[in-house]
Amino acid sequence: MPDTPASILLIDDHPLLRQGIKQLIGMEDDVQVAGEASNGADGIRKATELEPDLILLDLNMPEMNGIEVLRTLRDQGVASRIVIFTVSDHEDDVVAALRAGADGYLLKDMEPEDMIGELKQAAVGKMVISDRLTTLLAQALRSQKPQPSEGPNFDSLTPREKDILRLIAEGLSNKMIGRKLDISDGTVKVHVKHLLKKLNLRSRVEVAVWAVEEGLHKA
Repeated sequence: MPDTPASILLIDDHPLLRQGIKQLIGMEDDVQVAGEASNGADGIRKATELEPDLILLDLNMPEMNGIEVLRTLRDQGVASRIVIFTVSDHEDDVVAALRAGADGYLLKDMEPEDMIGELKQAAVGKMVISDRLTTLLAQALRSQKPQPSEGPNFDSLTPREKDILRLIAEGLSNKMIGRKLDISDGTVKVHVKHLLKKLNLRSRVEVAVWAVEEGLHKA
């Protein structure tokens, strides 16, 4: 875990749920709530202000749903890990979240101690998916895998971007990548943004899945 507690922003329109999560996180030493928002617009503003390590984002919210918030955050270059937290286990919602740039997808009916464990994993760069969705997600990704002629081009990356891509595939966070390569977190964020654009991928999860499928993580 990082030397300092991982910061988490909660975006959910249910105050009781936010309060419950805050109480759970408050009992842990290595994660902390940096802020909360009850709607998408406020969540976007706080995400850009706080730049938290992790954003826990509700899917079904009035006015602006979680997918719209997620796309806006990624379009604005927000590099925080973003995990969808919802009651929906529909394949379309899971795939839409991943395609929009989510780093994980957790269901609200999970046990509290399991949720805390998954949040800690997400905060250090791991992809987190509720167990019963793993098979569904793998099948959906395989069925939607682009043809080679349409796929990302590894050779378009600079040597540094290739190094960072391999480390993303290993599950390392920006902070851990920076330490390994002896560069700043900010520099890592810039490289990640560039490689996502070059590869035409929307999230670190898509980068990791693609790299593993192509065997690039072993190169």
